[in-house]
Amino acid sequence: MDVPAAPTRTQRRKVLRVSLSDGAEPRADILAVEEPLEIRVDDTPLSVTMRTPGDDLDLAAGFLFTEGLLPSLAEVREIRMCDSNVAAVTLQQNGQVLRAPNRSFLMTSACGVCGKDSIDAIRTRSVFDVAADEVRVRAPVLASLPGRLRAAQKVFASTGGLHAAGLFTASGDLLVLREDVGRHNAVDKVAGWALRSGRVPLNGCVLLVSGRASFELAQKALMLGIPVLAAVSAPSSLAVALADEGGMTLAGFVRGQTMNIYTGEHRIVR
Repeated sequence: MDVPAAPTRTQRRKVLRVSLSDGAEPRADILAVEEPLEIRVDDTPLSVTMRTPGDDLDLAAGFLFTEGLLPSLAEVREIRMCDSNVAAVTLQQNGQVLRAPNRSFLMTSACGVCGKDSIDAIRTRSVFDVAADEVRVRAPVLASLPGRLRAAQKVFASTGGLHAAGLFTASGDLLVLREDVGRHNAVDKVAGWALRSGRVPLNGCVLLVSGRASFELAQKALMLGIPVLAAVSAPSSLAVALADEGGMTLAGFVRGQTMNIYTGEHRIVR
């Protein structure tokens, strides 16, 4: 039986390195690979996302769940790669997609909600009571997570061009890390891992993202039952509003010894 080739996540390219003090010289640079992934459900094309290859089965599963298209993986009989850029999802005999995705057919790696019909359409509701999660996280532990995330980012270390999403316990243990050119893809890959491992809802967990916290990432965290979402950069106003509405703790600018707690400050123990 043929063994699938490992996905290519980086690409070497010749560049001209320009220094204002030392002049210019050619050298090799390593780029993060960006390729399309088509997700098909029962042979029907559903969506295309621009992603970094790898963990594609998790990406397909996570996307379907966090977008509210499937209630659980119990609806799915099989997810397999038809080729390197097509994930084929086969539903159980009575399984069906809950709704047509309110998303344009092409998703870029920069934005996961481009093409959504309206704000109401993207307020996918979580079935989990995140507000009732009584987890507490010590502020020094939360402050240490970006360093732990960065240390585990193998592809970022060589390219400097990937987002990351890391799932941690409240005590700071890293459960899983996923990298991708798209921040929403990185979170969906974490979601797919959790779903396929039977870990959802993710009670008592912290999701850390390497960039900003957008509305969509807050929505995905709530769909997974995650009580604490933290970001190295800023949250958006809609992300804060949704986190507040859903009873989730949202922290931004988690850098060094400081952070901003926008919602759910009762979970952060100083």
